[in-house]
Amino acid sequence: MVNGVVALVAVALGVGLVLALVALVGTKVLGLGGDNGDSSARSTVHQSMYLPTPVETDEATGPLVTLHTQDTDEPAAGDSGAQVPEDEPTTELTSETPAAGQISLQALATTVASGERIYFSGVYPGGEGAILFVQRFENGDWADFPASVGVTNGTFSSYIFTGVSGVNRFRVVDRDSGTVSNEISVTVG
Repeated sequence: MVNGVVALVAVALGVGLVLALVALVGTKVLGLGGDNGDSSARSTVHQSMYLPTPVETDEATGPLVTLHTQDTDEPAAGDSGAQVPEDEPTTELTSETPAAGQISLQALATTVASGERIYFSGVYPGGEGAILFVQRFENGDWADFPASVGVTNGTFSSYIFTGVSGVNRFRVVDRDSGTVSNEISVTVG
């Protein structure tokens, strides 16, 4: 019986010694251990983030966004025989921003599957920090949609979901100023 107790104590000491060595090596590998008491080494070894010196930049006059304004009813660029009369304006990519205080809204896609995200974005010059609320046209009037988006650097973007099939019309509203965006139409389903 004494031999059994001695063997049990010897095994316990051996296992304890192995676990202690594993813990010691693990703390060194993971960098959790001390720095051998050198306080000057401790202040530079653990620095992990570099912040550059701030530099003043030129302020932009407005958001630098290009909106695609081509209507889907117009023929594509490669269609033959379709010429636009000179007295009618053409739609093309433009880099002009809306006037200060106007909200310009656009959808990434005009057709999505049911339950798919409807991505939208836009510009709101002069609307920095504004919260825009999404509205959907239903039953002959604009109704609040359970979504909102913030304006940062004069721009905003987000997405919404809807299970309502067919053509859905959306817009965003700045309730503080009463400013309303243009409407977008997205076919769901």
